[in-house]
Amino acid sequence: MEHRKRLQRDMITTRDNHELIIEGPVPPDRLTAYTMHQSLDAFRRPKDQHEALVEIAGLEEGRIILAREGDLIVGYVTFHYPDELERWSEGGMEDLVELGAIEVANDYRSYGLGKRLINMAFAEEQLENMIVYTTEYYWHWDLEGTGLNVWDYRTMMENLMKSADMIWYATDDPEICSHPANCLMVRIGKEVPLSSIEKFDRVRFRNRFMY
Repeated sequence: MEHRKRLQRDMITTRDNHELIIEGPVPPDRLTAYTMHQSLDAFRRPKDQHEALVEIAGLEEGRIILAREGDLIVGYVTFHYPDELERWSEGGMEDLVELGAIEVANDYRSYGLGKRLINMAFAEEQLENMIVYTTEYYWHWDLEGTGLNVWDYRTMMENLMKSADMIWYATDDPEICSHPANCLMVRIGKEVPLSSIEKFDRVRFRNRFMY
């Protein structure tokens, strides 16, 4: 399986004169030289999350796209194979990767970094030979920090994923079906063979007779 990693880099100057670099996929040796913003704690402590990013970057399929101010990471998105304990790994698919986590530090959320990070990941057809999926669960969302209700947050996340041509897909996964705001979003690259699409469909639906 070819995992295309073509380093992209862009710089933006914000309206309040922050100079931010968006780059990726970042190799693990470069990641170790950076530090994490202290508000990047949605999934684990910033130090532990930094170690997780370095580990993901070192995986053959793993990729980290990040935004930084100097050497300070202020946002990131991760891509990797599904966790072995999740249903999405059941097909043993080499061309199925998860957009696993996206996080932007509180003070940097008004700069459109989420959209820039995700779109950079798909630049230069790097993921055209992959099915990329993400599972959105409302209990992971920062409703308090954003002041949004569940449905407005869902709309925000859906629009963010749509910016990279990821669209809503149906599934009978119990966790996703446990709340109507949860969803599965998917982008199927133009080079993905029909056999992989069919295998992914079988993973999405264990109880196809219900649909």
